[in-house]
Amino acid sequence: MAAVQWRSRGRNYEAELQRCRPEAAPVEFGDYHPLKPIMVTDTKSRRGARKGSTSSSSSSSSSAPADPLSSMLDGTDPLSMFAAASVSEAPAMTHSASTGDLGRKKREKEEEVVGPDFEPWSSKRGEILARFTTTEKLSINLFMGSDKGKAPSPGSSAVSEKVRTRLEELDDLEEGSQRELLNLSQQDYANRIEELNQSLKEAWASDQKVKALKIVIQCSKLLSDTSVIQFYPSKFVLITDILDTFGRLVYDRIWTMCSDPRPLPDSFTVDDVNDTAKETCLNWFFKIASIRELLPRLYVEAAILKCNRFLNKTGIQETLPRLTAMIRGIGDPLVAAYTRAYLCRVGMEVAPHLKDSLNRNFFDLLGTFRQVSGESVQNQLVQQRVEVPEYLTLYSPAINWILQCIAYRAPEPLLTEMMERCKKLGNNALLLNSVMRAFRPEFVAARATDFIGMIKDCDEAGFPKHLLFGSLGRSLACADPPESERLTILNEAWKVVTKVRSPQDYVNCAEIWVEFTCRHFTKREVNTVLADIIKHMTPDRAFEDAYPQLQSVIRKILTYLHDFSVLFSMERFLPFLDMFQKDSVRVEVCRSIMEVFIKHQVELTRDPVILNAMLHICKTMHDSVNALTLEDEKRSLALLIIGFIRMVSFGRDFEQQLSFCVEARATFCNLEPVLVQLIHTVNQLAMETGRVMRGSHSRKTAAFVRACAAYSFITIPSLSSIFSRLSLYLLSGQVALANQCLSQADAFLKAAVGILPDVPRSISVEGKLRSSESFLLDFINNFLATLLVVPDHPEHGVLYLVRGLLNMVQDYTWEDNSDAKVRVYVSALPLLAAMSQETYLYSIPKVDSNETLYGGDPKFLSEINKLCETLIGQILDHLKALGRDESTRRQGALAFSLFGVLLAHGDLRNNKLSQLAVNLWNLSHKHGYCETRISVRTLEYIKHQAQQHDMTHLTDTVQRLALQSRT
Repeated sequence: MAAVQWRSRGRNYEAELQRCRPEAAPVEFGDYHPLKPIMVTDTKSRRGARKGSTSSSSSSSSSAPADPLSSMLDGTDPLSMFAAASVSEAPAMTHSASTGDLGRKKREKEEEVVGPDFEPWSSKRGEILARFTTTEKLSINLFMGSDKGKAPSPGSSAVSEKVRTRLEELDDLEEGSQRELLNLSQQDYANRIEELNQSLKEAWASDQKVKALKIVIQCSKLLSDTSVIQFYPSKFVLITDILDTFGRLVYDRIWTMCSDPRPLPDSFTVDDVNDTAKETCLNWFFKIASIRELLPRLYVEAAILKCNRFLNKTGIQETLPRLTAMIRGIGDPLVAAYTRAYLCRVGMEVAPHLKDSLNRNFFDLLGTFRQVSGESVQNQLVQQRVEVPEYLTLYSPAINWILQCIAYRAPEPLLTEMMERCKKLGNNALLLNSVMRAFRPEFVAARATDFIGMIKDCDEAGFPKHLLFGSLGRSLACADPPESERLTILNEAWKVVTKVRSPQDYVNCAEIWVEFTCRHFTKREVNTVLADIIKHMTPDRAFEDAYPQLQSVIRKILTYLHDFSVLFSMERFLPFLDMFQKDSVRVEVCRSIMEVFIKHQVELTRDPVILNAMLHICKTMHDSVNALTLEDEKRSLALLIIGFIRMVSFGRDFEQQLSFCVEARATFCNLEPVLVQLIHTVNQLAMETGRVMRGSHSRKTAAFVRACAAYSFITIPSLSSIFSRLSLYLLSGQVALANQCLSQADAFLKAAVGILPDVPRSISVEGKLRSSESFLLDFINNFLATLLVVPDHPEHGVLYLVRGLLNMVQDYTWEDNSDAKVRVYVSALPLLAAMSQETYLYSIPKVDSNETLYGGDPKFLSEINKLCETLIGQILDHLKALGRDESTRRQGALAFSLFGVLLAHGDLRNNKLSQLAVNLWNLSHKHGYCETRISVRTLEYIKHQAQQHDMTHLTDTVQRLALQSRT
């Protein structure tokens, strides 16, 4: 290909824009409107017509458009067919079946009393295990399996022989088939119980049912042991897990026996159970009835209480009162209380509507409270060195559960009855505490003053009053008491709370009442509460052991106080934050404050109280960053700080805004995304200044926007990401140019060109290495678009920035087998063509571009043409090299790209340039890699352009452009 002489074609951008606009066609609304219903003529062919027969057709007019999917299905939509089939089969259903379904649904509705609002036992399990612990050594009896536990041999077929054998097997447990493990830690004990649970499952799976029963009996006996009384609630939780497993295994086995040949429905009746299943079920109850000791017999029968459904309709209803009465035979009041709790637990699962048994259980429990002050219990407490208040707290899980079952969806008068019973009962603090926790908060809140009076009358030695006020506070946090009583309630409660000497007990209670204070009172009362907490928790650095409670206080305050000017004006709020001395906790608290601020601060702020406090909080988060901080953590903290920066606005006081950004830059220098945001903020500030001045800067505002440019110019080099630096140099240069700061814009653009050689060939994107080539090309294209409006520097010659950029591109080390450098040259040609126009495509107000500086000077145009010819020569050399390397696909794509540039920006009246365009077209189609669709549209465009009066020379060119089919 011979050297060409470049000449840009003249452009009239305004005329081209007018030609590109769509032609407006007048519409007569009487005849047509896009929303007017369409008249459709639908012709349907009869399906299944024989070949050669005449198909009948019908024309129909409709006011609505026809649905193409419906017309294809001809009305026989498969879902409709299934529906029709099911309707046609519906009469075949028997009357008895439909009646049975109705009856089943009715029964399900009646029995489905426990809903999702009932807190299950499983949610309390973890709390009990964590709360009731011990360092004392524990003991446990482990079952030693024997062959007698296996199924009887086939020879033992007589019923009497079976009974005798199984009774002997049960007696074997009491004759020494066990060994005692002593000196177990709490964790060892839990592990041994879990081993028993696994042994139970294995014995059951291997059809050793009697052995499984022995394990359950042995575990139940452990519940009579109160030698380490502080651990008893946790022991109850662990062992009842085994009982639950056993009850489920027995029920599932009998269920399976009933499910042959067809599955048993969920709402089955006794009539649905076959005789074999009934006999097996009865056999289990007989086995349990033969257990000699009361406690294991009670627990094991309660575990399989649900199996009564297989025997008779009223089995559960009759068994619950009997088991309730049997519990009266247990001497230890603590053991009896937890046995009642387990019976209530099982009762709520199988028959929640039988509230009479629950109530009877509770009233029996009240009677056992007299035993607490008896000699037997007192001697036990002395022996184990347990104080009465601590002993009473052991009852809490059992009483709380029983009362929760009773109070579930109970009417309000029941609470009144319970309160009266508490008044009559001496030493009633523990019961009163459970009553307040069990009943609905609305009921408790309505009687808050009455409860406070009852709390005052309680004996402090029996159960601490601050725990009672804590339970009351939990209810009042969920429901509001009468407005006239709120201040009295707070005063009475805080009188007790503030006298608590133990810092841990104090903060546990104070944390609860903070929410009540925030809900109903002003910042004055909240500030007083915070001051009291600081007073109690500062001595001996007690706050170090109460970080979770103090964090909860902060969360509750932030839940109700969203006006941060009010929040930070409280004298004790920031001193309260100072108690968080542990770095990780302090950062977590600051993060929670920032999240609430960003979520609820709607208006921009300049309040100095808010700014100083938030800067302190953000600085705390920033200073926590070190070399070990994870990138995700850095990103998360940076986003929160950026959210704060975006909410700061000093209005028209732009200098104060810039001062804030200077201070923020010094404060947050270790978080790069924050620095990037600050540069964007300052650039926005400069643009806002120009908008206020309507583009005509005064001496003062001109100095200010130069100061903004200086801020960005100083800050950008501190960023580690080179693409962040490149994009911000370019953006800041554009901002400076828009504000007529030409020397500053020139410095930004030169700096961007200067760091181009430092761009690495690969960068990390979301943890994966990717080529940086595409990012670099995008930046260079954006940079070239900006250079159109940048005037040349008088001391640096013509097009010095364009030449500098192209020289950097020439010297940059591109990837092997890459066309990126040549693609930059191709992208530079439209820029140079645009620079040679008399009027530029776009310009910046009050900035004289090269169109004004040079005024179409021939020397300037000559320089442009020479540079274009050099670039085209480089591109053509690269195309030849691709041909030699047999990279024909890349060669064709690049040739077509250059052809498009010549067509759009070159003056094809020049014969050499026109011939070059034809040659490039032929080269791009030579090997058949160019898409035919694009080629066809390109030819159509050229033909359309040739019809313009100033583009007729394209007619000859388009005749020489031929489409070549792919081989």
